[in-house]
Amino acid sequence: MNRWLFEQFNAFARATPWLHSPAQLYANYGVVLFGVLLLAGWWIARRSGQVVGVAAAISAGGATLLAVAVNQPIVHAVHEARPYTTLPGILVLANRSTDPSFPSDHATMAGAVAAGLWIVNRRLGIVAAAAAVLMALTRVYIAAHYPGDVLAGLVLGALVAVGTWLLVRRALSRGVRAVAETRLRVVLLS
Repeated sequence: MNRWLFEQFNAFARATPWLHSPAQLYANYGVVLFGVLLLAGWWIARRSGQVVGVAAAISAGGATLLAVAVNQPIVHAVHEARPYTTLPGILVLANRSTDPSFPSDHATMAGAVAAGLWIVNRRLGIVAAAAAVLMALTRVYIAAHYPGDVLAGLVLGALVAVGTWLLVRRALSRGVRAVAETRLRVVLLS
């Protein structure tokens, strides 16, 4: 199923050469958008003046880093070859890497940002979720990953973000509240 679905993506990529450049650009450099989305989450939470929102924004950023760190041992333990190393004759738009494929680091990061921002602000979470799905799709489109790789990454990232929030929300909210009572309040709350 995973290989068949990948082949459908690859056939679509062959039929849409006009989409190659935008897909490559987003698949490779879309991580910058997720950084901007995290900053937007912090800004929205800061302007709301809600301690819990600011704590959630901080958690979202930390959980994103944690999700990618958690992903690395899994990637190396599974050690799945990338599509372009095992499937001859496919269209490859990705920069070739020797890193294993499962789960996708890009999708893990995107899933963590989307879930973390969903906790901060639902509207921003929807935007981040759409950006995460697009990241996953473009990673398959350029032949960097199989569909299962990106799906696993999105789920892993989301689970780490939600789990992190559930573990740190009380302590982090207390910390933000304590800092908000000092001169550093302007950094965290408006």
